[in-house]
Parts: sequence; structure tokens; C-alpha cells
Amino acid sequence: MIIHLKNNISITEAQSLAAKYQAVLIEGNPLVLVTTSKLKQADEGLQLVASDIFVTDTDIQLAGKQYIATKREIKLKDLSIGGSSANSIVITGPCSVESEEQIESAAQLCVELGVRILRAGCYKPRTSPYTFQGMGLEGLKLLDKMRSKYGLQIITEVRDSTHINEVIEYADVIQIGAKSMYDHGILRQCGKTTKPVLLKRGFGTTLQEFVQSAEFILSGGNPNVILCERGIRTFETKTRFTLDLCGVAWLKQNTNLPVILDPSHAIGYSYGVPDLARACMAMGIDGVLIESHPNPKVAKSDAEQQLNFDEFRALYPTLKSAAACAGHQVV
Repeated sequence: MIIHLKNNISITEAQSLAAKYQAVLIEGNPLVLVTTSKLKQADEGLQLVASDIFVTDTDIQLAGKQYIATKREIKLKDLSIGGSSANSIVITGPCSVESEEQIESAAQLCVELGVRILRAGCYKPRTSPYTFQGMGLEGLKLLDKMRSKYGLQIITEVRDSTHINEVIEYADVIQIGAKSMYDHGILRQCGKTTKPVLLKRGFGTTLQEFVQSAEFILSGGNPNVILCERGIRTFETKTRFTLDLCGVAWLKQNTNLPVILDPSHAIGYSYGVPDLARACMAMGIDGVLIESHPNPKVAKSDAEQQLNFDEFRALYPTLKSAAACAGHQVV
């Protein structure tokens, strides 16, 4: 249950109510209490202090359409997705920052094509401890340099809570990867900022679990959450994962959060990325994240799934056409 408190309720009174009902208090205007969804009816005490009460079926509450029936608008500086717009964004860049020359070439590709958001990892949550782990803070500083030089927005991933403050400081959009989706330290820290957060679905995660992870960020006071479907593990072994477009349709129907798709991580092989990316755009989603690299053969991580720059150049205009089929425009 979500309760909007009346304007005459003080912070101190709201904190007492939160303690009494074991509720989460979200400070803002209005003050908001969120109880477990098992509470279906407000008692007389809550009814006296509430201006609005929303009863929900599950603990998908702040992200659910039973609370906000329309899609939330997320502002990315001078861009926006969600809300009443039909905007779709394209995010590209290499899996990892590997050198200044490499990340600058990616930034130049973005400027050439009009892509506004550059993505690359600095702290890499790798499966093996013997593979490239990222450039860390040095990589963040290189991304910051590209932002200043080329006017791009930067999205990069938080691996764990040891460097989250560095990522929050440098990134325009904070990415929480599939392997970190359950990390409550990261989720709660991201709830304390107002920067947009791109939350990726874990590859063994149900839709309920995925959106409830978003609830941790929303309930911390940050309304700027974007969901990212990037493939789930199924019985199939010929591709890396299976891109769950059925799940995307469910997210669009039942949540109020923008949805972005990542076909690169889903299939794991560059040959299938263009077709998947166009299929994603044709669903009228809010954006795609596509990995590109100046020379994927020498990439230090996820070499097989990254498009080379000529492949991305060929793909980009077709994304605009696919988006237009669904009434969307690439911004």
C-alpha cells in the first residue's frame, strides 16, 4: 500500500508513522509511506493523515501502473524518454575502456552519427578472475575527458559498493549490471542520488524479482530508474542468452518505468545483433544499448558480440526506420 500524506504532516510525524506501520518513508512533496502490499486496507489512523491511498496486488508498488498509470519521464540532460514522448535513445560504445585512443575513436563515432550517449565499462564484473577487470578510476577519467571534449553523456557500470561513489560522481547514467542486480548496497546507494539508473535484469531472474530490485532504488527516493532487458538463461546453448521480448511486453503493460534492451549481451555474437536491435526498436521501446568497438578482434572483453564501426554505421539508420514503424523517433 502506498500512502501520500497530507501537506500538514511534519517529517517527525511521518517518521513516527513509518515506524508504527513498518513502512518506508520517501521524503518529498508529498511525503510518501510505502507498506507491504499485504496491507490492503488503511486503518482509521492512516485514513486521517492520508491525502491519497493506493492499494497494490504485489510488492511491485512504486514501479506499478496501479500507482502511476502512465510511463515515468526520465530526463537525460537535454534528452528525455518516457512520459508523453515517443523518444527512443541509442547507446553505444565498447564493452570496456581499454585506452584513450580506443575510447576516443568510439566518442568520434557517436559524434559522427549523432548518437548522444557513450557507454563503456571501467569496473568489469567478469566471470573469470584471470581476465581483464577494467581500468577502474583511470577509465572513468577517460570517459569524463570524452564527455568534456565531445559533449556526450556517459553511462558506465557499478561492479560493487567499493567504488559506487566514484561512478556516481563521473557517470551521467549509472548502470547496475546483471550480476549486481541483487546487491542491496548498490541499490540503496543509487536510491540516494537522483541521477538516472539503468538496471539490468539478472540472467536467472524473474520479472517480479527484476522489478522489485527497481523498487529498492525507487523507495530510496530516486524516481529515475530505467529497466534493461539483456537476455535470460534458458535451455538453449547455441546463443549466449535468450532475449525475452515477451518479458518486455509484460514490463510495458504492467510497470511505469522506461525499458531499454541490450541485444549485444543477449545473443553474445555480433552477427545477430542488427536483426535483434531492429526487432527491439519495432516494439516501441525507449532505447537500445549496442556494443561497438574499433577492432572487436582485439577487444579485451566480450570480443565476439561487439560490432565494428562499419557494422554500426550500417545499422544505425535502420534503427530509426524500425523505431518509426512503432511511432517512435530516435533522439
